[in-house]
Amino acid sequence: MLMDFEIRCCSRTCAATSRTLQPGEVYFSVLDFVENDLLRRDYSVEAWQGPPEACVGWWRSRLPIKGDTQPRLAPTDVMLNLFESLENRPAEFEFRYLLGLLLVRRRTLRRDDHKYDDQGREVLILHCGRRDKDYDLVVAEPSADRALKLQQQMFDLLYGNADLQIPPAEGPQS
Repeated sequence: MLMDFEIRCCSRTCAATSRTLQPGEVYFSVLDFVENDLLRRDYSVEAWQGPPEACVGWWRSRLPIKGDTQPRLAPTDVMLNLFESLENRPAEFEFRYLLGLLLVRRRTLRRDDHKYDDQGREVLILHCGRRDKDYDLVVAEPSADRALKLQQQMFDLLYGNADLQIPPAEGPQS
C-alpha cells in the first residue's frame, strides 16, 4: 500500500485560537504523526504551550512580510527527526531518500559506504556527526514526475510557505 503524505504548509491560522497570524508575526510549528498522517500545526506565541511530548519536531518561525524573498528552512534537528521517523515506513522510502539527499547536500549527513540488503536493494550508509549516529538509507529513486511532487511536498513542509514553488531543475532531465 502506497501512502502519500498530504502535508499542508503554514496555515497562517493559530491551531489553538483560530486567530489569523499576521505578516511579520512569530509563530511555532509542530510536526506530528496522527494515525498514519503527518500533520503540521501552527501556533501563535501567546497560544504556544510547548511541543507535544511525542512530536516529530517543532520550530519557531516568522511569517514573511510582503517583499521578503528568502525562505526559511526548518531547523536541522527537525529534519533529522523526520528522517529518523520515516525509517520504518516502507511506503515512504522515496520521500525519505530525497530528504536524506537534502541532508547530505546540507552536510548534515555524510555518505560513508553502501551495501545491499537481503532484498537486493542498494542501501547508503550515512553518518551524522551532529548525533554521532549512522543511518541506513534505501536508494529509492522516484520517477521524474513523482520526484517533483515529493520535492514540492518537502518544500511546503520544511519551508512552510504556500506561495513558494520549487523552481524547475536546470539542464537535461533523466
